[in-house]
Amino acid sequence: QVQLVESGGGLVQAGGSLRLSCAASGRTSSDYVMAWFRQAPGKEREIVAAIRWSGSTTYYTDSVKGRFTISRDNAKNMVYLQVNSLKPEDTAVYYCAARGGFGIYTTPSLYAYWGQGTQVTVSS
Repeated sequence: QVQLVESGGGLVQAGGSLRLSCAASGRTSSDYVMAWFRQAPGKEREIVAAIRWSGSTTYYTDSVKGRFTISRDNAKNMVYLQVNSLKPEDTAVYYCAARGGFGIYTTPSLYAYWGQGTQVTVSS
């Protein structure tokens, strides 16, 4: 079992920045993929970014490339999502997720572990 707890969300004006954090505990290991998803009201949950727990491979959805950065601190069992140049369309609940193995997938159902989510609201 892996437990995930997100923090760092909030209300920010367009163009602002936030750093989302995900604390992982339990049976974490080097062969995990960590990801950030988001879900806006009335929309499906979508992947934002992902990173392998070992190595440097990352993934970003097109709409956030150049604005968001995913990173990890293995020693602290933390995963971060730095979100810059925020837009009102970035407003959503952001979830941290984990899956075993090395494959980075965009489908939410392929991730076994989820946090409770943190709200990001961007005002125009």
